[in-house]
Amino acid sequence: MHRAEVGDDLMREDPTVRALEEASAEAMGKEDGLFVPSGTMANVVALLTHCQRGDEALAGSESHILHHEGMGAVVLGGLFVRSVQNDALGRIDPVEVQARLRPAWPRTAVVCLENTQNRCGGAAIPASDMRAVADVAHAAGAQVHVDGARIFNAAISLETDVRTLVVSADTVGFCFSKGLGAPVGSVLTGSREFIERAWFNRRLLGGSMRQSGVLAAAALWALEHNVERLAEDHANARRLAAAVAEMPHVEMDPAGTDSNLVFFTLNGVDGNDFRARLRDEGVLCSGTAPERIRMACHLDVTAQDIDAAIDKIARVLEAMPAAS
Repeated sequence: MHRAEVGDDLMREDPTVRALEEASAEAMGKEDGLFVPSGTMANVVALLTHCQRGDEALAGSESHILHHEGMGAVVLGGLFVRSVQNDALGRIDPVEVQARLRPAWPRTAVVCLENTQNRCGGAAIPASDMRAVADVAHAAGAQVHVDGARIFNAAISLETDVRTLVVSADTVGFCFSKGLGAPVGSVLTGSREFIERAWFNRRLLGGSMRQSGVLAAAALWALEHNVERLAEDHANARRLAAAVAEMPHVEMDPAGTDSNLVFFTLNGVDGNDFRARLRDEGVLCSGTAPERIRMACHLDVTAQDIDAAIDKIARVLEAMPAAS
């Protein structure tokens, strides 16, 4: 980051940012890329670029776009986001997508997929399932955008390459600040014409960062060095899931741990109390509901940390009073 060669990215003249965008586009099998501060901005820019005011986007019922992005595309773009059901494995039924697609008034302009599917246990969605949805969307004249915040995790889990996984998508956004370990940043990839239009929407949202090569340098390093090691996070997550599944008050199927995320449900104890007690022990976790616990493994979590976390989770659960 200290040695990064920089320029004015507002004018697309920062050489380190351009190197990152080109490498990212190559990794996804797309023509060009656009560096943005966050995955949320990548998704908002994608929807604003795919849609005109009054258009509609379809997204999974458990998607990040629907639950965690403040409905930015709706508020800022004057479009409508309608949901289709994610099943327990994070997948979307192409038959339901076909039934919901509308040619006009409002026009369904884009179908949004997520891989890995965050709220469904970090589920890795196979290319065949993504293609089935994309074929239906494309036949109806709609585009396909992939929220690939953890797309490399999905590819590692499915033992495939990312280009194969997203070949049926028109645009893909992915994060460097998740398992890849950079401090900040995402890239939106797509056709050259699409990225030219997306550049305007990034500027509209305040995402043009001038000499942002200092940030892009960290992301580029992560892209070049931290992809293959994601398998270590997956192994840690599986070991954590196997241990937690045997503990009292826990409901989960450890076989559902596809990637670096571990989800489980607490039965008979208070989830907020559990998170607070675990935080006091030095283990941080979050949740998608009061009793739904979410734990993430990443490059700063070692195998020794997993052992320590397992011991502390067991100790906290043993000491917790039954929920009233």
